[in-house]
Amino acid sequence: MVAKTIHYLSPRADKRFLAVNCGAFSEELLSNELFGHEKEAFTGARGIKKGLIEAAHGGTLFLDEIGDMPLSMQVKLLRVIQERSLIRVGGTEEIPVDIRIIAATNKDLKYEIEAGAFRQDLYYRLNVITLYVPPLSERKDDIPLLCQYFLRKFSDAQGKQIENISDQVTDLLMNYEFPGNIRELENIIERAVTLSNGTAIEMSHLPSDIQQLTFRISGKRRREFLTLEENEMEYIAWVLDQVNQNKTKAAEILGIDRVSLWRKLRRYHINS
Repeated sequence: MVAKTIHYLSPRADKRFLAVNCGAFSEELLSNELFGHEKEAFTGARGIKKGLIEAAHGGTLFLDEIGDMPLSMQVKLLRVIQERSLIRVGGTEEIPVDIRIIAATNKDLKYEIEAGAFRQDLYYRLNVITLYVPPLSERKDDIPLLCQYFLRKFSDAQGKQIENISDQVTDLLMNYEFPGNIRELENIIERAVTLSNGTAIEMSHLPSDIQQLTFRISGKRRREFLTLEENEMEYIAWVLDQVNQNKTKAAEILGIDRVSLWRKLRRYHINS
């Protein structure tokens, strides 16, 4: 979604946006996907096929999971970036290309370079501008907005008139860690829309493991004694409520700087 937003807000918006997962193909298939092939380049190649790089000419090519690209393919990609041209599999002709490359990875590429799994020269060719996209667990304020987006998407797709998500469901999702990130949230809402026969998403429409989270939360509140960390977590949340989520004011009241407060909010998964 981030890559598509960059593309459609750029001067290349009227050209193609193409994407490939570099970890989803074998080396041979990935080479064919990216570079295409000439007629009779191999058994079954009955005609010329343009690869994604050539097909994206003038537009944007999104290379997802670039950290999983084989080293031999990294060499070929580096050549395309440097020469601004490619040669199809089985071909000899240089084909000029003008593309923007956006690459994404969940790996630490500097560590991969040290381990010999990623080329340093390709890293510096790609690493012109870096955007860090935090996981959903670090931006829980986005959950209600994303829920509404997915609700509209799947309600329309399934021809249903589901208008809202109950406050109880929203509160529960705000307390969930989402190890599967946004795809997990999307799956949860799609499932809920499928199961719902009314106009709202209720607790009964959520997966059972997520429903159990409400018992863990409630159980913690019923305890007679809280740990020091739990007391700190609840006090920070209470202060934030008193100052209408003004983090600068809350930090002043707590006697800490904003960076320290941010770290505590992240540690305790406290959101607005």
